[in-house]
Amino acid sequence: MPILPIDSGRYGSKEMRDIFGDGRRLRYQLDFEAAAAKAQTRIGMIPQGAAREIAAASRSGRVTLARVAKLEAASEHDTAAMVEALSEQVSKSAKPWVHYGLTSNDVVDTSTSMQMRDAFAIIERKVAKLAVLISQMAAKYKNLPAVGRTHGQHASIMAFGLKFAVWASEMARHVERIEQGKRRFLLCKTRGVVGTGSLMGNRALDVEKSVASSLGLYPVDAATQVVPRERYAEMQFLMALVGSTLDKMAVEIRNLQRTEIAEMAEPFKKGQMGSSAVPVKRNPIKSERVSSLAKMLKSLVSVSMDNISLWHERDLSNSANERFTLPMAAILLDEMLNAMTKVVSELKVDERRVTANLEMTKGLIFAEFVLEALVKKGVARFDAYRDIQRVAFAALESGEHFLDAVSNDESIATRLTRKEIAAIFKPKNHLAASEKIIYNVAKLVREKCRR
Repeated sequence: MPILPIDSGRYGSKEMRDIFGDGRRLRYQLDFEAAAAKAQTRIGMIPQGAAREIAAASRSGRVTLARVAKLEAASEHDTAAMVEALSEQVSKSAKPWVHYGLTSNDVVDTSTSMQMRDAFAIIERKVAKLAVLISQMAAKYKNLPAVGRTHGQHASIMAFGLKFAVWASEMARHVERIEQGKRRFLLCKTRGVVGTGSLMGNRALDVEKSVASSLGLYPVDAATQVVPRERYAEMQFLMALVGSTLDKMAVEIRNLQRTEIAEMAEPFKKGQMGSSAVPVKRNPIKSERVSSLAKMLKSLVSVSMDNISLWHERDLSNSANERFTLPMAAILLDEMLNAMTKVVSELKVDERRVTANLEMTKGLIFAEFVLEALVKKGVARFDAYRDIQRVAFAALESGEHFLDAVSNDESIATRLTRKEIAAIFKPKNHLAASEKIIYNVAKLVREKCRR
């Protein structure tokens, strides 16, 4: 019976969940054993016939989860049980060469790298797809003036598309980070009990290089019995970093979907219910799910950091929790990417509300540009600042439009013509470099996400 939502299939795609299933993990472990035997026979370390048998047995399907579980019940060692189950499927002459020169964590850490190799292939593909979608939204709204908010307050005017460009640039950089990180954390280890190469002697590194190449991994620089856990922490952090960007997007969408703002909204399909009690509600549930899962995803980084410090050449204090942390992170991030891709691809933007919100403060949002105009006329900045503040606060109190208040103020109107004042209060005059920024981000996305 499923206990966690991940087990029931509630979160993450089947494609991602399958990577971390028991059957697939056994497949990865057997593939590693076969690759190691082939590499060893290529340099004359074990008999060629033994390597052929080990590889054939690894692919045969006769090494089953049921048999491994039965052996583990006696040995209380899951990797030893897998090795024993594999040994049962080869001839007497080949048995001595199964798992030759290896230790359990060679199998565990390398098969984990194989899992994460495939997991990051999915993540990278979805991050790139999302970056493209967001970049397209940026281009679509590059000329739509909107309120830019700081501290939750109206601050200045921006292109609505710039919001999307900021997100797209980070998603493109995440693709870059994943690509750069692969050589650091998708590692193969075949160096035995304490990382010396042990029984394989001075040919140990040749074996590892060959195995790594055949599995699409990279040889570890130096290791104890385990791959250094800094590498696992980097994987964990990278997934949390991607998740944090998704959370940033989700928080903005949730805020802009507020009834009082209503500039954008998540898709709401026919038959969907926002509330069991209030029929008219349309809640940003997918964005809220992303924010909720981000909290869990980020918490796993702390666990991975604690795993870096192990006793001497290793202990088991990392082992149990790593059965949770990397699979959970990959599956949760996959779910978050799926949800945010759905949201962005069907996002509703209310352009009329975006424009209306610019006028919510009756022109006060143009104060920055009135200040700039006065400074250019030679008025000392803080003299101009105090004049504008005085006029703006009086207009706010009386309900007068700031344009009229500025036009009627003797101190300001004597320095600026009515034509100059009118030009200040046109939103499209203040998009500044927004379009160029959006263009540059689109170029970055094409460069980083073209795979």
